[in-house]
Amino acid sequence: MSTQRNSAADSDQGFLATPSPGERGGTGRGLASLARPEIRALRPYPHATWEPELTRLHANESPWRSTADTSGAGLNRYPEPQPRTLIERVAALYQVPADTVLVTRGSDDAIDLLVRVFCRAGQDAILICPPTFGMYAVAAGIQGAHVVEVPLRAAEGFAVDEAAVLRACGPEVKLVFLCSPNNPTGNLLSSDAILRIAEELGGRALVVVDEAYIEFATRESVAAHRSRVTNLCILRTLSKAFSLAGARCGTLIADPEVICLIRKVTHPYALAQPTVEAVMRLLEPAALAEARERCALIRDERERLMFALGALPTVKRVWPSRTNFLLTAFTDASAALERARRSGFLVRDLRGDPAFPDSVRITVGTPEVNDRLLEAWS
Repeated sequence: MSTQRNSAADSDQGFLATPSPGERGGTGRGLASLARPEIRALRPYPHATWEPELTRLHANESPWRSTADTSGAGLNRYPEPQPRTLIERVAALYQVPADTVLVTRGSDDAIDLLVRVFCRAGQDAILICPPTFGMYAVAAGIQGAHVVEVPLRAAEGFAVDEAAVLRACGPEVKLVFLCSPNNPTGNLLSSDAILRIAEELGGRALVVVDEAYIEFATRESVAAHRSRVTNLCILRTLSKAFSLAGARCGTLIADPEVICLIRKVTHPYALAQPTVEAVMRLLEPAALAEARERCALIRDERERLMFALGALPTVKRVWPSRTNFLLTAFTDASAALERARRSGFLVRDLRGDPAFPDSVRITVGTPEVNDRLLEAWS
């Protein structure tokens, strides 16, 4: 007896029911043509159909909930792949169309998925602008992709070197990662420069803008320009401003053609049910209002902490920041780290980065925590 499954009947492509050219097994067009050929031809795993109104006897789940299960939907059942209601809520939060949204296990997951879909091992490359978030290079290394580096202009407040980025983008570069506000320097990159880079690379590469800290910058997301600049991808996260680092929920905003391709390699049940339920609660109006109030408090504390650190005799420099952290150079970084630890604090040691041999990165805490840290260094 044949055990072959009917993938059309036993799968649910969810929010993006219409397959992209790559999903139909064709050669692809437009943005899909930048992806790995084997990904364009890949037939995605046919996960169990999501029809919650029917009794589920098709996914080999347990019919009973555990007595310790306090979730709303029940942890004995697989969660909905790319939950529709969650996608609609996230799309509304970021003011983008729902078909441009993929919800991921944090931004790190989206970075990994992009590199796996668009970079052939040993052939293709990503471009990064150090000093910047380390996961871009790690994801490339895991995939076997090359990494092209175009340093930020330190003398100009770590501005992006637009001309140098474009010169370095040979045909092997499929993804350009730009972090704005940047980690660990804390500065915003020029939106105009980002958009010019993306426009110039249209049809050649995707420009991925990591906006993990944008809520602390009070500047509009570049996602507002995505419909015009279709090779623009944006990473957002609920980890920072919305107090959900432990839930692991990020968002990739991109052209629907890119979203269709990424969905083909996403794990069938990537988001755990407790995460989905936690995020849905957070996206209620009262919780959103609380998150915005706390972002405002962090911005106020950031400025207060920056001024107070700058007045300490052991501090050489505090870089301006549009994030929830401060990059700070000390006369003796080792001593500063040790004094912080003795007082019960961990701050990020950046001495391994040649650009910051005497620096640490300090997350802005509550007013009381910030006062205690300043006392430790006074």
